[in-house]
Amino acid sequence: MTLHTFFAPYSVYLSEFLSLALIHFLLVMAPGADFAIAVRQSVRHGRRAGVFTALGFGAGTALHVAYTLLGVSALLQATPWLLHVVQWLGAAYLLYLGFVFIRSQPMAVDQANAALMAAGPQDAQSLRTSFWTGFVTNATNPKATLFFLAMFTTLVSASTPLAVQAFYGLWMCAAIAAWFSFVALVFTSPLVRQRFLRSGHWLERAMGLVLMGFAARLLVV
Repeated sequence: MTLHTFFAPYSVYLSEFLSLALIHFLLVMAPGADFAIAVRQSVRHGRRAGVFTALGFGAGTALHVAYTLLGVSALLQATPWLLHVVQWLGAAYLLYLGFVFIRSQPMAVDQANAALMAAGPQDAQSLRTSFWTGFVTNATNPKATLFFLAMFTTLVSASTPLAVQAFYGLWMCAAIAAWFSFVALVFTSPLVRQRFLRSGHWLERAMGLVLMGFAARLLVV
């Protein structure tokens, strides 16, 4: 059996996967609670602490994916009508996020610089503590519950096999860990960090337009 033959049955899910991966990555990139923790961990405790914090984010995402898949499966089997309600709520949530992103303002560079200057060698932290910091931050984020439920009920077809949906979840776990590892590597450079703080709001505004476009597409289907 060739690789082409093995993956052929799954090629029909490529468009679905790309849409899910794109919107998830856009949201992961947007500065939020995880982003703030990742930057702080990296600046105060070094790159290794930042990377282990990123791995904690990935583990927290795995928890969200697990209960979302189980919950969505039960939802589809027991109350199909409720799925349509959740789809509208998911679209509304994307519209809300897009609106928030479009209104993004420049970050307070002076305050960020003050925090950077305040960091010192006494701020050393164990890698285990860094991992659990990331895990708890992500796992206890109430917005993550709504996000994953919205994504898996609005962008993923009810006919998509559970194994394929699990792959989507694993991809998102890997993506969030990889992104915040990159953040840890980059934002330990004061120059790069300052430039982002000055112009990052333009990136957020662009992502807001993309999110609102996804929401509009969901509402007219």
